[in-house]
Amino acid sequence: MGDVLLCKDRDGVRTLTLNRPERRNALDARLWVELADALRALKRDRDVRVLVLTGAGGAFCSGADIGTGEQIHPRYKLDRLTDVALALHELAIPTIAKVTGIAVGAGWNLALGCDLVVATPESKFCQIFSKRGLSVDLGGSWLLPKIVGLQQAKRLVLLAEMISADEAHALGLVTWVKPADEIDAFVDGITGRLAGGPPFALAQSKALLNDGANATLREALANEARAQPGNFATADSGEAYAAFAAKRDPEFTGAWSLYDTNEE
Repeated sequence: MGDVLLCKDRDGVRTLTLNRPERRNALDARLWVELADALRALKRDRDVRVLVLTGAGGAFCSGADIGTGEQIHPRYKLDRLTDVALALHELAIPTIAKVTGIAVGAGWNLALGCDLVVATPESKFCQIFSKRGLSVDLGGSWLLPKIVGLQQAKRLVLLAEMISADEAHALGLVTWVKPADEIDAFVDGITGRLAGGPPFALAQSKALLNDGANATLREALANEARAQPGNFATADSGEAYAAFAAKRDPEFTGAWSLYDTNEE
């Protein structure tokens, strides 16, 4: 991983930091590719239980870097965005966007692609596309209506208004707003709780919620009925009951633990 994308692992939490502070972490061709590769690699790493996505230098991400003058077909450029959006959405582990400073355009939709968003009061958000003569991308047309409803999504995209962290929080686009000097410790606390949770069960619940957003109640109930037996086949289910009985904290591993029914 290069210097435009920093990677840090600690206690089952991987932090990926967009590191182009001189461009407010705008995503250029190299950063798009490195980010997609890093997200895909996470699918194969069972030691990582939580992802934190953030930006260096007091900004989250100012969107796609449109000032590079790269001479390739625009469709190939958009393929890079698709790779990142899908890789992030398809991660089984919980994902958190830690937003300081601005998150605009594709940068904001990158944050919205995470499961949870933590921002500072100084953070600003904008679906800036129309001001650049562009239409919404990086999944914004899918994410925004699901989170805020169709009318508010149209307002945010068509008017391209810059909104505050407090308004984003009121709309459900930010999960928590924390002071800048507290946000690191707060995110550490949330990631610690998630990393200590039952990894298979959390992955199942995340998938069920994502699928349930587009399902009927009958379909959602059927999905839940198919998913739950998989949890019973892990050591975590028994560990949860044992810990409750012993009045201690459980230690979840996600290990597979099928009993041999032929044993007496």
